[in-house]
Amino acid sequence: MRPGGDARGGLRSLARALVGHRLGVSGLIVVAGVTLIAVFAPLLAPYDPYKQSLYRVLQPPSAAHWLGTDNVGRDLLSRVIYGARVSLLVGFTATLVSAVAGVLIGLVAGYLGGAVDNLVMRITDAFMCFPYLVFVLALAAALGPGLTNIIIAFCVLGWTGFARLVRAQVLLVRELPYVEAARAAGLSDLRVMFRHVLPNTLAPVIVAASITFGLAILTESGTAFLGLGVEPPTASWGKELRVGYTYLERVPLFSLAPGVMITLTVLAFNFVGDGLRDALDPRLRGDRLR
Repeated sequence: MRPGGDARGGLRSLARALVGHRLGVSGLIVVAGVTLIAVFAPLLAPYDPYKQSLYRVLQPPSAAHWLGTDNVGRDLLSRVIYGARVSLLVGFTATLVSAVAGVLIGLVAGYLGGAVDNLVMRITDAFMCFPYLVFVLALAAALGPGLTNIIIAFCVLGWTGFARLVRAQVLLVRELPYVEAARAAGLSDLRVMFRHVLPNTLAPVIVAASITFGLAILTESGTAFLGLGVEPPTASWGKELRVGYTYLERVPLFSLAPGVMITLTVLAFNFVGDGLRDALDPRLRGDRLR
């Protein structure tokens, strides 16, 4: 059978296994919905999320403003819709950078082994010794507010989990017969690493990336809640939650709406990670397909 046919068959089998995972499907639906909201925010938002109206400050939900208005008269529904863009942008960028850096570092350490492996792993352990949230908050405070600084602060520690995960997989894969055969055929180490070793270590990375995505969103929301996120007037779920907390008794939806969106989105990515884990595990996949 052609390699392309094997790949398509594997993808179909993975899709069937993932569809059979109820939580995974539920998470995919929510993730797809939030993504569509972020992409089509200009079409979905009923009002300009940055337009202030001091005559409509802190209004309760109504036919004109479904979630009410904020402390400067902006439509809350529009702010929540546009806030999805910030969360997904941070989640995608931070996860991508962390995953790429961690995969490359773990691949080199695991494949070369010896002194290189020991040095890289000790550096990784040193980074992992720092309390995660405290370190991110301290670095974000030092760099100042802004999306770029939040992403940098997350990635400084975000790569470590990927590096350890890939390194453990590479230590197993590099001893398999087909890798030995590739070396015996005279292929360079670089080609063996990226063509024969790396593709067979990515399954757990995909699962870790889905969970890291939710963690990045949660980190951005947490830093924004503490005043270290995006700068006004940019709409952000964490910032809306922070400002709305002050008016919780008067306008509950001011903080509840972005809080619910954060919770649902993070849970959805965790559910997708669980579904991918079960679908990519041959033992669990076999149980589900029977």
